Amino acid sequence: MSRPRSPAGVLGETPLRRRVLVRGVVQGVGFRPYVYTLATGLGLRGHVTNTPEGVVAEVEGAPEAVARFCDGIAVQAPPLARVESVDHQEVPATGDTAFSILASRTAGPARTLIPPDTATCAACLRELADPADRRHRHPFVNCTHCGPRFTIVTGLPYDRAHTTMAGFPMCPDCAREYADPADRRFHAQPVACPACGPRLRLLVPRPADSGEPRPVTPDDPVAEARRLLADGAVLAVKGLGGYHLACDATNPDAVALLRRRKARGDKPFAVMAGSLDDIGHLVRLGAEERGLLTGAARPIVLLRRETGGPRAPHAPWPAESVAPGSPDLGVMLPYTPLHHLLFGLPGDADGPRLLVMTSGNVSGEPIVTDDGEALRRLAHLADAWLTHDRPIHVPCDDSVLRVCDGEPLMVRRARGYAPLPLNLPVPVRPALAVGGDLKNVLCLGEDRRAWLSAHIGDMDDLATQRAFERAVAQLESITPVRPELLAADRHPGYRSARWAGRNAAGRPVVRVQHHHAHVAAAMAEAGLDGSRPVLGVAFDGTGYGDDGAVWGGEFLLADYDGFVRFGHLAYVPLPGGDAAVHRPYRMALAHLRAAGIDWSDDLACTSACPADERLVLARQLERDLNCVPTSSMGRLFDAVSSLAGVCHRSGYEAQAAVELEAAALTAPAGDTGVYGFAVRCADPDRPVVPGTGGPRTATASVPAGPAPVLADPAPMFAAIVGDLRAGVAPGLVAARFHRAVAALVHRLCSLARERHGVDTVALTGGVFANSLLSSACAAALRADGFTVLRHHLVPPGDGGLALGQLVVAARTEERTRATD
Repeated sequence: MSRPRSPAGVLGETPLRRRVLVRGVVQGVGFRPYVYTLATGLGLRGHVTNTPEGVVAEVEGAPEAVARFCDGIAVQAPPLARVESVDHQEVPATGDTAFSILASRTAGPARTLIPPDTATCAACLRELADPADRRHRHPFVNCTHCGPRFTIVTGLPYDRAHTTMAGFPMCPDCAREYADPADRRFHAQPVACPACGPRLRLLVPRPADSGEPRPVTPDDPVAEARRLLADGAVLAVKGLGGYHLACDATNPDAVALLRRRKARGDKPFAVMAGSLDDIGHLVRLGAEERGLLTGAARPIVLLRRETGGPRAPHAPWPAESVAPGSPDLGVMLPYTPLHHLLFGLPGDADGPRLLVMTSGNVSGEPIVTDDGEALRRLAHLADAWLTHDRPIHVPCDDSVLRVCDGEPLMVRRARGYAPLPLNLPVPVRPALAVGGDLKNVLCLGEDRRAWLSAHIGDMDDLATQRAFERAVAQLESITPVRPELLAADRHPGYRSARWAGRNAAGRPVVRVQHHHAHVAAAMAEAGLDGSRPVLGVAFDGTGYGDDGAVWGGEFLLADYDGFVRFGHLAYVPLPGGDAAVHRPYRMALAHLRAAGIDWSDDLACTSACPADERLVLARQLERDLNCVPTSSMGRLFDAVSSLAGVCHRSGYEAQAAVELEAAALTAPAGDTGVYGFAVRCADPDRPVVPGTGGPRTATASVPAGPAPVLADPAPMFAAIVGDLRAGVAPGLVAARFHRAVAALVHRLCSLARERHGVDTVALTGGVFANSLLSSACAAALRADGFTVLRHHLVPPGDGGLALGQLVVAARTEERTRATD
């Protein structure tokens, strides 16, 4: 017969005590309550606490129970936790008689991970809708499984005192839940209720010249906000990471008003739908899209529009001006209690079913987070403010993703994903990579971990530059990284690179070529250690080339140490710099001239260019005045878009390319026509431009080679002109052009494999946010036996640039130190 067990284990058995350190996303996700429940269930004594390193537990009891605790702690962790490591060591027994949760320790370097903000969980939504629950209609209901995290954190360890909830003392009921290990809100730092939590307010403008907006005090501010939206108003709505500007997406006048006030041109708006049922008739929804829309991160998902079907009589339809010319509709579902209240709970009067939800900012500026700034900077944009008194510490836009070939493709990495780190395949010295000047994102890295900031924005605005500086300080405050090295783009005019130079403080600054950084980011994301080169196909609009030209249609044999330019689009003049970017017809005319094709009046791009501008442009190209050569694939898309009559003026980044992709999707399925590029070697006497800024043209794994292969689009332009004069529809031209680019990618990759044995291809750069092109390239390459790398965790565009800069710079500096 076995003897009965005491709480310490078998009678007479010597108790064992172990100290357990758990690292990862383990604070703010209910991990300490989970540890408490696990330990007490095994009859163990001791304690658990938050520290800057992670969660530390000491457990004491029967050796078998201690072993089960150590083995099982990562197995059934809370849903939002991400356990990265569990380390434990034996320590002297102390004779504890119970298990407890201790106050957090604050000393030591920060090594734990802050969780991202998370959509409201099902349990909280049930409370929100339950008239018998004390949190019925509370706009800030949350628990350990959901709610604000990253955007309210002011320091580590993650405790209420280190969040913007520090100014809201808990009422007795909330304090009781917070202290009860059996409660879902046990140590939930943002816990709140109507008695003690943040307060919602609705503000409306005062009469002219009579001061700041005044509060209105209806019984239900949200109901009044719904009424304003139904009347066509634009509301500034305070969210998790900043303000949104919202209007009824089904009201053409309201959408037009918002578009006009924000000076947004034709750039698509994202919409928030009350449920999946409200968008199923509008877009194609597969399992992957549904999973992203309903998951904890709740990003904006770019969804292909359904075309041609009859309109259901009671289904909501967005105004045409929501996303004009776009093949996609950006959709998200409610992710805060306030959003759910705006759409209405069961029993409410009819509320909106589709809302435009766009970042609350002036175009080009960062998202507004401060309440006072919202009243000032959004005064000419909003008719009312639905706001509250819980401060936002960290700005964070909505993330944007799409699904390509059944896999997620990150377009903008922000809310729901930041600040989760990425694992690096190679160790790096503590470093800060400052990214680029468009879609800026910075990156801190050390050893095998990299932290990316949320999306910051375009650095040509002073407010964005200040937001960048705040993001550097904030990211350093929640990571252990103290940068010994800075990485920046080689463009001499980039503001991000100039900031790195001004703030180096004696630290080395490594300049990384733009497209090499793109390729390195794809390699790092895929977990490649750099021991073998890849062929990086880096297609974007603009990147500073090592020869002073504007690159962007690049085929690079690359590893982390360097690259060789295997091939690129043939250079054409970029007439007038940004003027050509904003007026695609200028690029079309430049390409026609380079191809020896006259600017006849029957071509859409010729007639789109005013006669006087055409004369100036011809003289400019003839004399090579302000005409930097470019190999940009983005500008080639612009040229074809204008030549085909699709888009002649670009009011937002990549508009011409987006509309060209939309046109291609209208082409008949049976068409297989394709245009051709002339592929030839450059002048063999012309040296290969090294990719490292030094004398080498290759690394140990990247072979040197002849002058780059050139892909000349002149034959393609001749064929397009012939098709247009024969009456071929713009959609067919667009489809044949996409197939031509995919065929070019396959051809040059095959040539690189033949010459150098490389069989891994990285598709990177902003052009590969085009899912039609990305899918066609990947399909052709995989069918021919290539391994294809595409982005899933960071954007293919400049939002992923800093990750590549980080790895390349660390390797460059390591090599430099080794040779000194």
